Amino acid sequence: MSYESQMLEDLGMPARIEVENALLKILFKHNGVIKEFRSGQEIVDEIANEFKLDENQRSAYLQTIYRKENRVKRAYLWHRLLFRAADSLAREKLVSRPTSTFSLTHKKEWMLTEEGYDKALRLLNIPISQKYFLPTKSYEVEKIVKKLNQKPRPKDHNPFDTTRKLLTSTKEYAIRARGFRQAVIEAYDYQCAFCGIKIQAPDGMCWEVEAAHIVPHSVNGKDDIWNGISLCHLHHWAFDAGWFTIKNDFEILISEAVNSLPKNYGKISDQDFLQISNKNLKIILPESKEIYPHQNSLVWHREHKFYPKITSL
Repeated sequence: MSYESQMLEDLGMPARIEVENALLKILFKHNGVIKEFRSGQEIVDEIANEFKLDENQRSAYLQTIYRKENRVKRAYLWHRLLFRAADSLAREKLVSRPTSTFSLTHKKEWMLTEEGYDKALRLLNIPISQKYFLPTKSYEVEKIVKKLNQKPRPKDHNPFDTTRKLLTSTKEYAIRARGFRQAVIEAYDYQCAFCGIKIQAPDGMCWEVEAAHIVPHSVNGKDDIWNGISLCHLHHWAFDAGWFTIKNDFEILISEAVNSLPKNYGKISDQDFLQISNKNLKIILPESKEIYPHQNSLVWHREHKFYPKITSL
């Protein structure tokens, strides 16, 4: 038995497989990413608390003597166990290593992969079908987000996807859809572009806002950032139903049909459901102009979804 294994046994440290499962669950809790394990990091203590480790277990260290260099290297046993567990998960392709994650996000973090995400959900007894709505990141979805955000803005954007029929994998569809959703709601800082509401569920498991297609998915609207807009459930429905549209200068245009509504329709307390809180009457936009909604998508919405349809503006 090695020196390290003997210490783990003598101190009654948790088995590596237990630590691996705990890491997957903690990664899910932290939206799919955790930093490298270093002293003083909250995540190190958080996982230790899960196992109810005592002070001796947390502070025990391995000591390596380098006689030629006349120096002694010390490494906390708990940190070593965490690293070995994470390294094992990376070999199983359940997480990405910090070096790989850095090339994607410029942050040295362990990140769940799709396989690791699925296993975390199974450990937590959460249906796989909930993945689309959860804020947890995965390496594969982050690659989609990065690709969407880094594409140069086209002058003449075609908002229709002519390649979708070539995608045969359900998993590929799901990852692309989640990448679109994440890219859009992050671009709008998790706010509704119409009313500005920004709120999570009490358990932090989902955001209220949705990634709305301007040219709908049902008519092969693209899953790209220029054909997306972040809207709350109510205003997503109102946008799709044609109650409002958006001009090329991003000003909101309300359907005249609202004037024909019965007095008790469309009211939230004493406010109209299409009341615009933004004083300049424009939607809330992302910080970067490169990812603003494209005018070609907006034109299509005005001509095909808004009521009454507008053929010129």
